[in-house]
Amino acid sequence: MDVFDILDRLVSFPSVAGKPNGDIASWIQTYLGEHGAKVTLFPGPEGDRSNLFATIGPADVPGYMLSGHMDVVPAAEPQWSSPPFALRREGERLYGRGTTDMKGFLAAALAAVSKLAGLRLTKPVHLAFSYDEEIGCRGVPHLIPRLPELCARPLGVIVGEPSGLRAVRGHKGKAAARVTINGLSGHSSRPDLGLNAVHAMADVLSAAVSEAGRLTHGPFDHAFEPAYSSLQAGVVAGGQSVNIIPDTCTLDLEARAIPGVDPAGLLGPVKEEAEALAAKGFQVEWTPISAYPALSLPQDSALAALLHDLTGEPPLTAVSYGTEAGLYQAAALDAIICGPGDIVRAHKPDEYILASELAACQRMIEALGAHCAA
Repeated sequence: MDVFDILDRLVSFPSVAGKPNGDIASWIQTYLGEHGAKVTLFPGPEGDRSNLFATIGPADVPGYMLSGHMDVVPAAEPQWSSPPFALRREGERLYGRGTTDMKGFLAAALAAVSKLAGLRLTKPVHLAFSYDEEIGCRGVPHLIPRLPELCARPLGVIVGEPSGLRAVRGHKGKAAARVTINGLSGHSSRPDLGLNAVHAMADVLSAAVSEAGRLTHGPFDHAFEPAYSSLQAGVVAGGQSVNIIPDTCTLDLEARAIPGVDPAGLLGPVKEEAEALAAKGFQVEWTPISAYPALSLPQDSALAALLHDLTGEPPLTAVSYGTEAGLYQAAALDAIICGPGDIVRAHKPDEYILASELAACQRMIEALGAHCAA
């Protein structure tokens, strides 16, 4: 199978984040096994989805890891020009959910396996494919602690998120949480007999807006746009009818932090404001949704130099989106972002990747194999 056949097969699996992924994981496991790779599936605590880890070459010496996620965002938008889980090619463009984010990278890696397997690798190439990255990097934290039993400590991790095949050394960290306020319902003509959860949430929302404004004053890291950490209230929901006192209201919010700033800590003032409502008779729940740390790989790192050689371009300092790379770095592994496609095409109808981008990524991975055989 060439890279296009593999991408066609991967896109056909509707592996939406938060859903079972046994079909796609089993297909990849079989494909890699047929090419001589040692493959292990690691079911997560959910029980119906798994991470996958594979090794080509000697596992007991340090090598390099190619990291990607098997899940995609939903594809329910009516603007799709063709079924999102059926690959459609028009000239250079290959359309389908996940083509750019990030089954294109998975396809390039899998297409390169036959060549890697034919080399006498003195350093291994590992594949680490995770689940539920799109809903907060929930899968890979269950894989990272297993790495010592699977292989020697990797020299570096290449996370194949779409970057135009330009290596990237940094991204912000993120933390997201949900506030749930429960009050007391009743007829709107007697507000004195109820507890209005929407009104109470206004205090929490005000704290979020205030904190977001404070963050614009720094600290700053001008490698990023914007150069400061940020906080946003993303979803507010509550109430049934205008003549009913709303007894429940929820708020989803997130913080994105420059390196050196704890993203969960940025949510602290909002959490304090929410918890203070208990003194007024409200029940308050604070539920973390997701979290991952920032990435900041030094410019003079050996991994950055290697990616410079493999791509022919010096690595970029940072991007605005987040990846699993920060989690690998938090586990004391050097990590860098480099994958095919453009992030602006992701998470929208008619997502696509270029055939030339797939081919270039496959060549880069095969060049990594040649480096590991030298």
